[in-house]
Amino acid sequence: MKLAPLAHTLAARGDVIHSVVHTGQHFDPEMSAAFIEDLDIPAPDENLEVGPGTHAQQTALIMQRLEPVLLARRPDVVLVYGDVNSTVAAALVAAKLGVQVGHVEAGLRSRDWSMPEEINRIVTDRLAHLLFTPSRDASENLRAEGVAANHIHFVGNVMIDTVVAALPAARRLDAPILHGVAGCPYVVVTLHRPSNVDDPGALRDLLTGLEEIAAGYPVLFPVHPRTRGRLREMDAAARGNGRLRLLEPMRYLEMLGLVTHAALVITDSGGLQEETTYLGVPCLTIRPNTERPVTCTHGTNRLVAPSGAALRAAAHEALARGQADTRPIERWDGRAAERITAVLLDGAQFD
Repeated sequence: MKLAPLAHTLAARGDVIHSVVHTGQHFDPEMSAAFIEDLDIPAPDENLEVGPGTHAQQTALIMQRLEPVLLARRPDVVLVYGDVNSTVAAALVAAKLGVQVGHVEAGLRSRDWSMPEEINRIVTDRLAHLLFTPSRDASENLRAEGVAANHIHFVGNVMIDTVVAALPAARRLDAPILHGVAGCPYVVVTLHRPSNVDDPGALRDLLTGLEEIAAGYPVLFPVHPRTRGRLREMDAAARGNGRLRLLEPMRYLEMLGLVTHAALVITDSGGLQEETTYLGVPCLTIRPNTERPVTCTHGTNRLVAPSGAALRAAAHEALARGQADTRPIERWDGRAAERITAVLLDGAQFD
């Protein structure tokens, strides 16, 4: 999804790219097809179809299935995005075959080694020859770790490229009208991280906080498959009654349309921290840390302890304050893909 603008930008230059889809923790063919349709992503040449499994199982399967693809296609560069298991698996395969690795969204650090994503980020950055950073602090992290300056390219955030490209279509959907919340302040929620949903006591406490927020505002909660499974185990599906509305996962454009007009977003997702910062929507992130600190220092994001009481207090404060004061973050302008393309094809340097 997040590399769609880059694929289009490279294609516009007349250069041949091969889009290899190697899916992550929750492979869903219908959801994958929906993203491709919503964002007009070029159809993939290969689909590795790696579904749920342990971290080791996923990483191993992706490596096994990707290696013959790279041997057959012999690319000059393998671009990997973000911090999931497919990111580090593809980087390992490419590096061992002597193919240059370009890491899009390089340099982000939470400094929390209990997060599998932090391990994936750091290993991938060590393997990458081209490190495309989304923010100044990410470039500074890499320099502090000894990465040579000529390998670091501060290109901006490709997630924002996707938002900029998708906003007109998302607005045309009129998602608030579809969900019956147009013209009134409402809250959008996503939760999926193990630290928030795998412990029944922690999840129950957060649901209690959300119910208390819903006493004053409609709360729309598209439920991630992982979270849905935990709710079933807790026999908590009935908690979706009233103004706390447990919904099925949404297509990207519908979700973006809801977030754009929300009074508040509550999440533990990295991407939503960035989207809300760009859109000027107040965001509460239920995590003790973030690898995207720029969303807190220059954006709309605030970290909140994983407790119902802390969440309720922070939500009421944010809702009382109203629209966030947004300052544009440097190079979050919808042109990151153009800069990456200039590095790959023209030898440009962005620092």
